[in-house]
Amino acid sequence: MSGALLADIGGTNARFALASSDPAVPALLPDSVQVFSVADFPSLADAARHYLDRIGASPTDAVFAVAGRVDGDEARITNHPWVISAERTRIALGLTQLRLVNDFAAQAMAVSLLQPSDVVPIGGVRWNGWSGDGDRTYAIIGAGTGLGVGALLRRDGRYYPLQTEGGHVSFAPGTPEEIEVLQRLSGEFGRVSNERLLSGSGLVNLHRALSQIAGEDPGPLQPQDITAMAREGDVRCLRAIDVFCAVFGAAAGDLVLTLGAWDGVFLPGGLVPKLMPWLAHSGFRQRFEHKGRFSPTMARVPTLAVTHAQPGLLGAAALAARHAPAAAPASEVSAG
Repeated sequence: MSGALLADIGGTNARFALASSDPAVPALLPDSVQVFSVADFPSLADAARHYLDRIGASPTDAVFAVAGRVDGDEARITNHPWVISAERTRIALGLTQLRLVNDFAAQAMAVSLLQPSDVVPIGGVRWNGWSGDGDRTYAIIGAGTGLGVGALLRRDGRYYPLQTEGGHVSFAPGTPEEIEVLQRLSGEFGRVSNERLLSGSGLVNLHRALSQIAGEDPGPLQPQDITAMAREGDVRCLRAIDVFCAVFGAAAGDLVLTLGAWDGVFLPGGLVPKLMPWLAHSGFRQRFEHKGRFSPTMARVPTLAVTHAQPGLLGAAALAARHAPAAAPASEVSAG
């Protein structure tokens, strides 16, 4: 599938690229990555056509990773109104083949191509990359416009990404303060999922709840307002980020226990780089490890912030290579 069209579609941005021409070495073509706001286009097909017209490419195959559940031919973006039909989009773009996958299937497959230089450890446990043989199980949890959750399994040399909607599991408070936050958010939303706290809008929800608990009205804010005010030393914004990081660590630890992902947790997502100044010095790692009788085991599990610029597109390239006519042997690149 040389030069396949790749897309990573979230609730805020639509990222596009072309895959390299060698399916045995999945990679992105240099200088092919472009990013657009999803709000600027009425449909995914319109955004993709705009991209192809700009770069003058005419691919025949495509892999689109979308932030929502893929149900047969259709996918709905969880945090944006787009409803995507694979067949209608394929026809509109003149493609021979188009595959829709969940964005965290692509994020998971990206892990199979990451190097230690593409991650920053949170805490003292480092990751040595894919050295050695044997089975591996990794968890992936990333905060951005929403909260994505997935996993990557390596079994007998083959890679299997797990697609989930784990960002929508129920939030479990771990402190009296978090219980108060849950009570505030329950009054607003009814059921409170982890995504209601661990996302861009979740950071705003957290700040608003903490302000209300303190008897204050914060007014309308955006996530970038909270991080900017935190850099200036605003106490309430700093506390919102502290609670965010602690809840993020607790959720990541719960995911390890659920999946048996003892080999590590990868943390992609657009919000993670913005929180890096605070994440390493927050309660993230303490809450990640604080799992009762399993705390000693959790202390040996690495937690890794992904710094690769486009992991979703990289994972889409890996999935495109898997289905290429001249694909590499299954022992090199395979999933599902």
